[in-house]
Amino acid sequence: MSHNTFGHLFRVTTYGESHGVAIGAIVDGCPPNLKISAEEIQAFLDKRKPGQSRFTTQRQEADAVKILSGVFEDEHTGGLRTTGAPIALQIENTDQRSKDYGEIRDKFRPGHADFTYQQKYGIRDYRGGGRSSARETACRVAAGAVARLVIPQVEIRGALVQMGPHKINRKNWDWSQVDQNPFFCPDAEMAKMWETYLDGVRKAGSSCGAVIEVTASGVPAGWGAPLYGKLDAELASAMMSINAVKGVEIGDGFAAAALNGEDNADEIRMRHGTPEFQSNHAGGILGGISSGQDVVVRFAVKPTSSILNERKTITKSGEDTAIITKGRHDPCVGIRAVPVGEAMMACVLADAFLRHRGQVG
Repeated sequence: MSHNTFGHLFRVTTYGESHGVAIGAIVDGCPPNLKISAEEIQAFLDKRKPGQSRFTTQRQEADAVKILSGVFEDEHTGGLRTTGAPIALQIENTDQRSKDYGEIRDKFRPGHADFTYQQKYGIRDYRGGGRSSARETACRVAAGAVARLVIPQVEIRGALVQMGPHKINRKNWDWSQVDQNPFFCPDAEMAKMWETYLDGVRKAGSSCGAVIEVTASGVPAGWGAPLYGKLDAELASAMMSINAVKGVEIGDGFAAAALNGEDNADEIRMRHGTPEFQSNHAGGILGGISSGQDVVVRFAVKPTSSILNERKTITKSGEDTAIITKGRHDPCVGIRAVPVGEAMMACVLADAFLRHRGQVG
């Protein structure tokens, strides 16, 4: 299976399966002499790990990360530092229940990658989807924690802005609320509404989709490259690579199509000797290059495909049948996608910073 690596100078390779012994990431290209600790990486993994509320899968994984290589403890300065060598990060799987999938070993789950994996490779790991499982995203979160060390001047924050058909009220946006509810929601009123809504979805054995918004503040002007190295193109690619993501937009995105040229253009004035934009419809990227404004990305996550309600499908031998997916699944996989989106933003920006520095100094 190819294409397990992304990035250019800051490169991440992930490995492992949902029900295998362990999953992990190899981070190549991280600069040397950066302070690093397993505890710092763990803090981001803890935001994503399952079983933290009734609104996520009840699989109990500690997601405890181990740093296996690429670091050195200097007895004079104290603490671990990166050496510039590949950093290996490993997370053991400790709560697999492969028996939950025995009944569907010969059936294709609608909405999942079962059918396409079988068609392409002639073999698939039916236990939770193997490599196609969202369990793989824990590796990205660990790598994203390393990426943040490369660009400490950049603040990356994510939030859930829509669950099913229910959008937040942007007038109520409060970043301090994101860590105060189980949904990473910046709107305290909507977070309460979502509790009732998702309880109904969960009890009905169904699922719902979501929209996540990720913002990076402190990105200077100049990162990214025209044409085939556009920052927005690489961000879109990174977000689309996340499990269950079906759409990505930068800045106003699709809403920009409804604007006229006067409204869409981000006008510029000089303020205290510094260019200042009057709006940010472009999401902080112009011509594929960062403008110095906040970089804003949104992505849409489809409803979780594993549901308790019966759906029509076929078997590997081509027979019509029906399927119910048992086991422990997120009624809204978009919730735990928030820290994953933050991680992918961090990895892309760290890579953009290193490439920018390599070209222009």
